[in-house]
Amino acid sequence: MPLPDCVAEALRAHMDAYKPVEITLPWNVPEGPKVSARLIFTAEQGDMVWRSNFNGKEWKPALAAAGLIPEAGDDGKYESAREHRMHALRHFYASALLDTGENVKAVSEYMGHADPGLTLRVYAHLMPDSRERTPLAIDAVFQRGRSASRAD
Repeated sequence: MPLPDCVAEALRAHMDAYKPVEITLPWNVPEGPKVSARLIFTAEQGDMVWRSNFNGKEWKPALAAAGLIPEAGDDGKYESAREHRMHALRHFYASALLDTGENVKAVSEYMGHADPGLTLRVYAHLMPDSRERTPLAIDAVFQRGRSASRAD
């Protein structure tokens, strides 16, 4: 997917402050061939981030530090809310693209969906209301037509 300049700059700054760490792990399955990769984001210990721990150990503390959710309770746990999970970032990304008019086929590709129909079923409720845009689009077409005929 295309990488916006602001994200690339943030990644460069992160990589300057926290050097990528090379690790070697089995690929795809535990018995798979060993593959080395440089990780841009690591766990506190400097190794890979485990999917099962990510929301509670990395994501929610980052949200709390940014003031977006309350700090953890006395038990060390954060409130459980679907919108506080890392997966919500995926929904934010798709909805931001659709809200600005990005092509549904492109969003489907970026999201890794098999077809745009899946993207529409998941995100149609996030798409902007076209009641105001539809007449403006048709007006623009006719305005271009009038301008072109006057130029002749």
